[in-house]
Amino acid sequence: MNKCEYKLYKPTWCPGCGNYSIHTALKQALEELGLAPHEVVLSSGIGQAAKMPQYIDVNGFNGLHGRALPPAIGVRFANKNLKVIVESGDGDTYGEGGNHFIHTIRRNVDIAHFVHDNQVYGLTKGQASPTTAMGQPTTMQFDGVKLEPVNPMTLALSAGAGFVARGFSGDIPHLVNLMKEAITYKGYALLDILQPCVVWNRVNTFRWYRERVYKLPEEYDYTDKKIAYEKASEFGDRIPIGILYRVEKEIYEDKFDFIKDGEPLVDRYLDPMDAQKLMDEFV
Repeated sequence: MNKCEYKLYKPTWCPGCGNYSIHTALKQALEELGLAPHEVVLSSGIGQAAKMPQYIDVNGFNGLHGRALPPAIGVRFANKNLKVIVESGDGDTYGEGGNHFIHTIRRNVDIAHFVHDNQVYGLTKGQASPTTAMGQPTTMQFDGVKLEPVNPMTLALSAGAGFVARGFSGDIPHLVNLMKEAITYKGYALLDILQPCVVWNRVNTFRWYRERVYKLPEEYDYTDKKIAYEKASEFGDRIPIGILYRVEKEIYEDKFDFIKDGEPLVDRYLDPMDAQKLMDEFV
């Protein structure tokens, strides 16, 4: 096998699930970037999207619900030579993990974050997630959701994200390019991926999205935050996909000289006896 070829394992997702396309796109993006599996780490929480590290031959960490970002940050700090990718769902990221989501943006750690946004909790039988539309019936909200949905695009922009993009699992070539841009971006990169759940969400189907999504034109200025807000707020009859906003910002790791200028922390030898002088202070 080519050193940059990624072996895929058979998923247990429902037939027709939008996750399959994301699975394929991730493999293609990593291979086209020429990254070997040992150079990449996937971090995930709980959910259908969070199973991704189990279905591709790569370093992976599968943790708690809503807690995919903290270990990803730890991995990135321990070994700055690794490409760190977070795979999570809309509930995992914007619900249970909402606090981590906001503060990871503030830190601007060099991580690519792929959110499989199917607008329901697919693993736990279809109750409303933070991105489910108000009024939409679900298996738990029989008479419709009573809450306004979270708009992850405007939320990320408001929190200060330097890279905000949206893709659609029904367009693999376009999604591959967005993934590559997010992975190579130096800083926190959010890629929200519209991903139909064919079992629990009968509203936001592949057909529903295909009738609404459109690609941002080549002349679109993704450095203009005002325009980015306008596009981020557009969700309904028309839904833009592509890079909504991208600017360069100093990453959190580079604010620490011992990380920026030194060898990766994982390669540094630490003698436990060096801590003796600190322990002696408590005697």
